[in-house]
Amino acid sequence: MRTLFKKGWGLFLENKLLFLVLVLAAALRLINLSDFPPAVNWDEVSHGYNAYSILKTGADEWGQALPVVNFRAYGDYPLPLNLYMTIPSILVFGLNEFAIRFPHAVLGVLTTVATYFLAMGLTKRRELALLSSFLVAIEPWTLFTSRVVLQQNLSIFLLTASAAAFFNRDKKKYLLPLSLAFLFLSLFSYHSTRIFSPLILVATLVIYRGEFKNLIKRESFIPIVSISALIAFFVLAGAILLEPSARARAKWLFIINEGAIASIEEGRLSSSLPQPLPKLIYNRPTYLIYHFSRNYLEYLSPQFLFLSGGTQFQYSLPGKGLSYLINLPFFYLGIYILLKKSFKGDKDYLLLLAWLALSPIAGSITSEHFAVTRASVMLPLPQILAAIGLFFVYDLITKKGNPATKFIFFTLYCVGIFFLAKSYLTNYFTLYPEEYSWSWQYGYRQAVDYARDNYQKYDKIIITKKYGEPHEFFLFFWPWDPAKYKADPNLIRFHQSDWYWVDRFDKFYFVNDWQITPGPNDDFTLE
Repeated sequence: MRTLFKKGWGLFLENKLLFLVLVLAAALRLINLSDFPPAVNWDEVSHGYNAYSILKTGADEWGQALPVVNFRAYGDYPLPLNLYMTIPSILVFGLNEFAIRFPHAVLGVLTTVATYFLAMGLTKRRELALLSSFLVAIEPWTLFTSRVVLQQNLSIFLLTASAAAFFNRDKKKYLLPLSLAFLFLSLFSYHSTRIFSPLILVATLVIYRGEFKNLIKRESFIPIVSISALIAFFVLAGAILLEPSARARAKWLFIINEGAIASIEEGRLSSSLPQPLPKLIYNRPTYLIYHFSRNYLEYLSPQFLFLSGGTQFQYSLPGKGLSYLINLPFFYLGIYILLKKSFKGDKDYLLLLAWLALSPIAGSITSEHFAVTRASVMLPLPQILAAIGLFFVYDLITKKGNPATKFIFFTLYCVGIFFLAKSYLTNYFTLYPEEYSWSWQYGYRQAVDYARDNYQKYDKIIITKKYGEPHEFFLFFWPWDPAKYKADPNLIRFHQSDWYWVDRFDKFYFVNDWQITPGPNDDFTLE
């Protein structure tokens, strides 16, 4: 009876602690969600208005009915699952900042839950799983991005849920196909997963090939279902990657772009080496290998993860790491333990190692440095590995049998996390909005409100394109009837330089600064 009571109390305490972690995760993501970050950016309003357009008309703003592979947006072709995920929120809350960010905040909380079950299935250790989920709840990388409309939020949840189902597959038969289903859906969540998901599936099939062979022998229906599912997965993944819009996006993101070719030519011309050495040194393969390798290592470096973070101000606090500095030694210790267990034949840890090794690839083949979103398929590994490293040290201290040392270690870690989190949140809610609101195109809501209030006073309303894509902000904040917008006889839009431009609808003119010249009586006329 006493043993049963202890077990029941332990289960209650575990669930209570997990519940508190989820409450914390929800609070950090939902408090002042509409106002922090300080404004919705052009990608957020594009996702929001296209979801609104589908809700009202069954098609996006460009008239594409129920997009499946991607939708056009500005010509960057985001993926459609985020649109459909946003529609219920808009239906409930209306078209506004909170409505479009709310699903992503919820995904952040769900990822916290999924991380717990992933770590629990991997390590079979509740306190380690709780710490992993706690870190996902509070660390900058997962916190910052889940308060913004970003495709990566859905892909992180789907990958984490897929891994959680897989590592717990021995508990219920349906968890293995559920894991594959989550991985399948990830193909429609973010561009990085279209590269990562097929690779991690291949790694899983190779690592667990013996287990899958035995499973096929035991279950007569599995060969047909599993083989059909795998064929469908890889055929779909290949078709998506070869789809023209995917290739159009890759054209200006891939390492070998026009700038790279110009750099190669410049290197050859400026080289003092005799021929044919310049051509052997400066060419596309060597350029690709060098820049890919550099990018790959940067994504696993302390500078990116713990010191300075990303280079885009909309995805992380400038000059701040993506994880709290106190976890730096535990993270790399966790990698050491991961390698050690993998080399000893632990297949689950080997799969985690494959995940870590494959995760920087999608970001490394692009020209941008320290791209926070493209490296997001790594999540939640930094948090889980930090927890593994920390409990390795904690267990060493425990074995020495000194309760005071164990208490001091645990207390110092908790105090360190508290002050680092406090400093980060203070920066996020006070300094960051003051100094970097410009990076969020702050001011468009106020501009649209003014234009709406004075709409009847003017025949033309002219808006500069200097601060992003103004037409999308007007459509979103007004909000403009999607059917009326698409049928507008004054609508002027076109494709140029791999981008889709909108120059006019209704009485609104969207112009570049050089298109406006002084006219008679100091009025401005549109050329």
